Amino acid sequence: MKVHRLQLENIHISLEGKQLLALNAEISGGEVLTVMGPSGVGKSSLLAYLAGFLAPVFEASGLTRLDGEVINELPAEQRNVGLLFQDALLFPHLSVGGNLRFALPATVQDKEARIEQALASIGLEGFAERDPETLSGGQRSRVALQRLLLSEPKAVLLDEPFSRLDSHLRREVREFVFAGLKAAGLPAIMVTHDAEDADAAGGRVIQL
Repeated sequence: MKVHRLQLENIHISLEGKQLLALNAEISGGEVLTVMGPSGVGKSSLLAYLAGFLAPVFEASGLTRLDGEVINELPAEQRNVGLLFQDALLFPHLSVGGNLRFALPATVQDKEARIEQALASIGLEGFAERDPETLSGGQRSRVALQRLLLSEPKAVLLDEPFSRLDSHLRREVREFVFAGLKAAGLPAIMVTHDAEDADAAGGRVIQL
């Protein structure tokens, strides 16, 4: 398994001439860097800049290196950066298996076997034909993470990924997500308002 590395060098983001954030950081594979702070300080803007879809109203500079390669000028779809949001965002017109199939690289030969293997690994064996709407919140979160991992990203951005879950489910999904990222050797940046999320991530915390 290759362990990836994400480097942020002199990242500056401003809005209408006002600096929102300035950041330098290096995140190793399996590590989660947590960025905390009140609304409006640029947390989600940071993720948007790294992923390649920051709105043009913002001014941003600095280098993002993924495994040593500068990715700033690459289109979003070529940056090999995966995203997890507040909602699982499963495609409603596709089955559970269809959602996973969508993420698989074209080079994967036996896609159906890979899908069944992926579902079995998250305790959802036999769920390939299920409608995503029939899944529980925890099951949807598991499928969303598995879809992300199947796309073979080199880094992951987490935008308040647990905020819509109740406290019990939040702990369960949090443990599952962090364990999955660590096992895959992926560096991650998480934006959250919740100190418990930061504690569970176990990595460094940057307060904006």
